[in-house]
Amino acid sequence: MRIVVLGSGGREHALVRALAESESKPTVWALPGNPGIFHYAKPTGISDMQDVESLTTFCQEQEIDLVVIGPEAPLAAGVADALRLEGITVFGPSQAAARLESSKWYAKRFMQRYGIPTAQWTSFTEDEADEACEYVASCSLPIVIKADGLAAGKGVIIASTVEEATAAIDRMFSGAFGSAGKRVIIEEFLCGEEASVFAICDGTDYVLLAPAQDHKRLYDGDRGPNTGGMGAYAPAPLINDQLRQQIESAIIKPTLQGMISENAPFVGCLYVGLMIVDNAPYVVEYNARFGDPETQSVLEVFRGDFARLLYSAARGRLDRSALRTAAEGWSCTVVLASKGYPGSYQTGFLITGIEEAQRFARVYHAGTALDSQGRLITAGGRVLNVTSHADSLAAAIDHCYRAIECIHFENMYYRSDIGARALRKHHLLEGGS
Repeated sequence: MRIVVLGSGGREHALVRALAESESKPTVWALPGNPGIFHYAKPTGISDMQDVESLTTFCQEQEIDLVVIGPEAPLAAGVADALRLEGITVFGPSQAAARLESSKWYAKRFMQRYGIPTAQWTSFTEDEADEACEYVASCSLPIVIKADGLAAGKGVIIASTVEEATAAIDRMFSGAFGSAGKRVIIEEFLCGEEASVFAICDGTDYVLLAPAQDHKRLYDGDRGPNTGGMGAYAPAPLINDQLRQQIESAIIKPTLQGMISENAPFVGCLYVGLMIVDNAPYVVEYNARFGDPETQSVLEVFRGDFARLLYSAARGRLDRSALRTAAEGWSCTVVLASKGYPGSYQTGFLITGIEEAQRFARVYHAGTALDSQGRLITAGGRVLNVTSHADSLAAAIDHCYRAIECIHFENMYYRSDIGARALRKHHLLEGGS
């Protein structure tokens, strides 16, 4: 099998690694890739993920069997559609199906149409800014303000005061997130515990990978601004068998059936961000691709032929036997970020200690580059993802932070409490007190 992966972050590094190490032993290419990805994959010589003409030519010349699209932007731009028109097999939804992620307004109305549980909501356009501000003044607090379009995981504000809410609305309508903020969604705040579920879908059928829990807030104790994700672990013990069945019957199945009814069958990874309230699941958001950094932990506990699983789904004939077990052991992922992220930050700092760190955990490249002397330097807000595997959650967390002690770059920042809340709850369950 011959596979091309689109993307350049930690998620794509994890996808490329899992594909390259699959039992079917595929040859993997990546674009644009990163220094870590190219330990497993070959470069294509193409830098633009949306250069469909060059990508199509490459796939035809190299007889590529499968293209896996990692990030949301090429999906929203219709890259999967354009490749399929050329007869190329793609793991990733159509532009129409990707609206579940690219427009929160579409996703909310979709859930309303098909009775999928989610928070109460309303929306306003930029022409209705005064009405939006008047509305939040009448709401119970906290309240959630969301930019309608793609905002790299940063277009969500949880406002605890009316002033914070109106400031968030003003920022969005003033262009803080570009065209993504021309419409805002205002949601009730659901108080519960978050979880992420990935469904590998072939349009009608699906299998679930291990549930994970992301840590979106920048600071320890889930404080500070939302980010693209500061860490994750899998499997999330919150999702027991009973809750999993609820999620499948109330959310996954009606979502897939709804997409068929909308003439946009979903082929790819359906990511469902959930809030569990009183043992009932509610959809916080859909993503039309693998989550980041949850994927790093989810694939660490996955056992099976990952390449065969994605290829079979992309061909519309899901091969369930390619998944032997969704979760063997436990995994923890901690994001090493540049100080200042998700706001402004400096790059170009030398990174050391990765080889030593890999005695304890994998190190995925998220925002790295090589300088003119071939040295590894920082090149993004989220720089590295340290991902461990162990027989217990406690051991996985310990391995992760031992690896982090080995790594150094100027202005390195990370959360020190990834998985801590789950570990406390898990201990309570085991100890019975």
